Amino acid sequence: MTRNATIRLLQASRWLTVLGIVLCATVTRAQHQVPVTLQVDIVRDAAAKQTKDNSNVVVWLTSADEFGDPVPSGRTEAPRQAPVIIQRNKTFEPHVLVVPVGSTVQFPNKDPFFHNVFSLFNGRRFDLGLYEGGASNSAHFDHTGISFLFCNIHPEMSAAVVVLNTPYYALSDRSGRVSIAGVPDGRYRLHAWFERSSPEDLRKLEREIVISSSSRALDPLHLADKGNPMLAHKNKYNQDYTPVTNPAYTRP
Repeated sequence: MTRNATIRLLQASRWLTVLGIVLCATVTRAQHQVPVTLQVDIVRDAAAKQTKDNSNVVVWLTSADEFGDPVPSGRTEAPRQAPVIIQRNKTFEPHVLVVPVGSTVQFPNKDPFFHNVFSLFNGRRFDLGLYEGGASNSAHFDHTGISFLFCNIHPEMSAAVVVLNTPYYALSDRSGRVSIAGVPDGRYRLHAWFERSSPEDLRKLEREIVISSSSRALDPLHLADKGNPMLAHKNKYNQDYTPVTNPAYTRP
């Protein structure tokens, strides 16, 4: 073989190697674009005759290696929309918010009267105090956990912020569908949280799974509705709520 032919053969070999790397990366990206999906079903007492609603179940994946990183090495989370919980019509919107650890959540008041946001449970403990309609305040969530939120004026207001140390999570929609985007192939542990399920029942749902190009549809989850833990709660002073005698508020 001549010297020129050898050079051409080496060049062709390099191009084939580069092409193989590009094709492999393209296939890998295509696999990651296929979301991991599953169905959740909330099992309720038939006598309650409640409307079928399977929303607000949080499902997330962590590394199956107990001593490893919470997510595969080199994986970073894509930027998401700035987290916000709006106070409107004496309601927190959304009722459940999932954020990565280290997030700062904004709490704008869209009602024409005062609100307060406080949390004294489990996750992040804070009290934003009273602030008027049109104003906003924020809280920084610097560690994982579940923070139940309330308003110190209106006992009917409640919400939850779920803080996770993984980018692979999603909330179920009303039909119970869950879709987690961008999950690389690998071994994971599946977790779920629902405010009306007991911690014991939720721990029983945890399991190890393997995600691959041919296995991105997971078995369904069935969660028991044990009642709303937020219905009966005290104010931030651990006292019963005082009825609001003058709920109206007009900005000066």
